[in-house]
Amino acid sequence: MRIVVTGCNGQLALSLVERAKARTNIEVITVGRPQLDLTRPETVLAALAPCRPNIVVSAAAYTAVDQAEEEKETAFAVNAVGAGAVAEAAARLGVPVIHVSTDYVFDGSKEGSYTEADPPAPLSVYGASKLAGERAVAAACPCHLILRIGWVFSPFGKNFVKTILKLAEDHGQISVVADQRGNPSSGLDVADALINASLSLTRSRQSSCFGVYHLAGTGDASRADLARHVVSVSLAHGGPWAPVRNLATAEFPARALRPANSCLSVAKFAAMFGWTMPAWQHSVETVVKRLVLKKQQSEQALPRPLP
Repeated sequence: MRIVVTGCNGQLALSLVERAKARTNIEVITVGRPQLDLTRPETVLAALAPCRPNIVVSAAAYTAVDQAEEEKETAFAVNAVGAGAVAEAAARLGVPVIHVSTDYVFDGSKEGSYTEADPPAPLSVYGASKLAGERAVAAACPCHLILRIGWVFSPFGKNFVKTILKLAEDHGQISVVADQRGNPSSGLDVADALINASLSLTRSRQSSCFGVYHLAGTGDASRADLARHVVSVSLAHGGPWAPVRNLATAEFPARALRPANSCLSVAKFAAMFGWTMPAWQHSVETVVKRLVLKKQQSEQALPRPLP
């Protein structure tokens, strides 16, 4: 099976490439700029068609949440119009599309985890652009999976876990928002779930498989909880540590509003595809240990000054 992923350097694209290496029956091809440019929809089909995909994963996105407040047109061009162009190309190629969306389509006012039946109400331009993308994908390609994912971290790219490790190295104390809750989700685990779902979709084109799903790590946490676990694991493996101070959202001004609760129910995905992600604590340990050991190895490889 050949999975073609939009975007070459994103967390999910790189996680899919790595996870596919362990599978003899999976090939992952990443396609990005300049060949595929979501701000130029006319490039999409021409970039995807030569790859001859069995399934397209629409992972490329505009993800600068705060910057989107000032760059609304660009955010919508990429996350809505561009996403729709990817889905339209998949439809023309006769293959399903898996589109990666976000927990930020919700306003966070609900008590408990959001299900796929809950009405979206995004607080930010980013969230609104991703919701518009969901609708464009659904309209362009009937054979679609829309996966809302929250709080993604991985060994790749920029993410919260890597930021916390850097802050712990550079500062004596870290202040982290404690009144926002979600489901920390490893990009590596998401890649495994995407491969599993892709195999199911290519084996069976039943219409009951398609639609909107939530996918996230098992268990929820505040951002401060997540940060504490990151530095605890880091310390256990000889990496940087710093105490974490709870911060209220009101004390951390940001241009874009974040949902106070973006916890996602994953029951629908588990029932359809027989897949549940690991506990977030376990996945954080896997990624943090890898990042700490990699940094230690790179430091050991540096030339030592002569005495």
